[in-house]
Amino acid sequence: MRAPARIGLYVAGLGVVFVASAAVAGAVVPEGAPSGTSAAHAPEQHAATSDDPAQETTRGADMVGGLSLEQGGYTLGKIEAPQTPGTPGELAFTLTGPAGEPVTDFAVAHEQRLHLVVVRSDGAHYRHAHPEMDEAGRWSVPWTWDSAGTYRVYADAVPTGGDPLTLSRTVEVAGEVVPVRADAPTTTASVDGYDVALEGSLEAGTVSRLALEVTRDGEPVTTLEPYLGAFGHLVALRDGDLAYLHAHPEGAEAAPGEVSGPTVAFAVEAPTAGRYLLYLDFQVEGQVRTAAFTVEAIGATSTPDDAPDDAPAGDDPAPHDDH
Repeated sequence: MRAPARIGLYVAGLGVVFVASAAVAGAVVPEGAPSGTSAAHAPEQHAATSDDPAQETTRGADMVGGLSLEQGGYTLGKIEAPQTPGTPGELAFTLTGPAGEPVTDFAVAHEQRLHLVVVRSDGAHYRHAHPEMDEAGRWSVPWTWDSAGTYRVYADAVPTGGDPLTLSRTVEVAGEVVPVRADAPTTTASVDGYDVALEGSLEAGTVSRLALEVTRDGEPVTTLEPYLGAFGHLVALRDGDLAYLHAHPEGAEAAPGEVSGPTVAFAVEAPTAGRYLLYLDFQVEGQVRTAAFTVEAIGATSTPDDAPDDAPAGDDPAPHDDH
């Protein structure tokens, strides 16, 4: 991949969101991700713009969300889960509304009423699941922790008639923690015999095109199947504040029975420079797999306002990939 990956994780036509997530420095292929997992849906990302440099310094903060257990009067309740690794149980929680009562009516977003994302604070042990809700509004899913550590749990849902929510809490799992970190960015990943290569680059605050190509035994995979209405789901975790971004691929929604590949393209925007960990969920032969990468988003190098006085008319001093 070209020098530091610029991620512009902003998704053309299908929506993007920055929500909270685990601090990430290293690329790890998530361990123990169940075959029925996928990336969560998130609300649209809105970028603040201003001619005032003082206001521009807060742009990244305006673009992120999901860093709280409360949003718009809705609250993610205490997480019930096993306290030690290897202990079977369930992960459960309740979402309450502005009146303090459990919310039981949710819109379907990307084929599910709620998307659950769980990841350890170093970016390892990433999972994406879809719990079930009972009549009292309690969501639950069978759960076993693979390893000790501090985990971030995200609940992504849309209350009927309300705005999209991405709420989060942390869970402590007792035991010895062995952090997983990578010293350098990685643009290739292998999972279950599939190889995934990331192409493109990321510049903070600039929309760029990012493409991920799936191959097997050196041959392109052209049988990517629709999963939650798309041929791939991308989640990015920002190192430093646990911020999390979810994006959908470019193009029309995937139709049932349709296949695609080997490349899934995204038009994306990162709010700030720095390190990100990317997770790509893709489905082949009914099984979802996750490939992980570490990339560096560089700061914006120039803008149209920086163009020299003698720049030819119509030239773009800071071009970026089309999407």
